[in-house]
Amino acid sequence: MESAVKQGVNGGVRHGTGDEGKTQAGAGFSAGILRLLVVAMTLVAALVMATASETQMVSIVVAPTLPPLPVPVTAKATYSSAFVYFIVANAIAFAYSACSLAVVVLKRGSRRGSILPISILDAVMVGLLFSGNGAAAAFGVLGRYGNSHVGWTKVCNVFGRFCEQATASIVVSLIASVNLLALVILSMVGLHRRSSA
Repeated sequence: MESAVKQGVNGGVRHGTGDEGKTQAGAGFSAGILRLLVVAMTLVAALVMATASETQMVSIVVAPTLPPLPVPVTAKATYSSAFVYFIVANAIAFAYSACSLAVVVLKRGSRRGSILPISILDAVMVGLLFSGNGAAAAFGVLGRYGNSHVGWTKVCNVFGRFCEQATASIVVSLIASVNLLALVILSMVGLHRRSSA
């Protein structure tokens, strides 16, 4: 049987004969699709959160004897440090994923393997994205339900569109995080196969 040595989508060399080579080629294609999804989803998540804004008229009571004053109040994602961290984390993950996708596609035909550095940086990006998602989700839960122990009232009953936009952004980013985690797992399986071969 003839042995096949080809470059994998994640930059690693695929060794295999027959069906084994086809399986590894399929895994490489899956990794490429996952990486492309991460690029698109992190971009969408960052843009949706960065543009999340809503202005509503809120009645403010100045004194019990005076009628309430209608005051325009604006909710913006950039007013919250947790949401800003989320936006920056997704922007960094987008830039990294776009660059790593370009590197993987350009190095596909070469014999030099770059799977290890990309896998390490993928793992770093997983941590960054999950931490950004956690920060934004925690702040979002406060906005949706409030915290009666410290006297923080919920705001999503007033700024519904803003909260829906923030929630959608967090969900998209969470899916991107899971896709990136799947990429890390695929890379680890590939490294394990190569080290045991």
